[in-house]
Amino acid sequence: MSVSAPRLVQVAALADVPSGWVLKVRVGSRELAVAHNDDGVYAMENSCSHAGGPLGDTRLKEGCFVECPWHNSVFDVRTGAVVRGPARKEVKLYDVTIQDGKVFVAVPD
Repeated sequence: MSVSAPRLVQVAALADVPSGWVLKVRVGSRELAVAHNDDGVYAMENSCSHAGGPLGDTRLKEGCFVECPWHNSVFDVRTGAVVRGPARKEVKLYDVTIQDGKVFVAVPD
């Protein structure tokens, strides 16, 4: 069984993701949350690992944290790590490339 390399998919213009915000985007059947802060742009699953709450379409907290509105779990957008529960499992991150003012995310086929 061979594993194919992820493909780069344009998900937004960089201007659509202002610094300090998290944008919800759809790539095929996946929903992703794309966060922009002073350190860069990050992409993660738009689903809290605790109960599936949305992580996109919100402001970042303290520059690099996103909070699930359902049960207030907090994740670091740079690493996907849980900062505050009840979630115990990190969220999946995706590689991001910025090119010509566009945001591309590496997603598996």
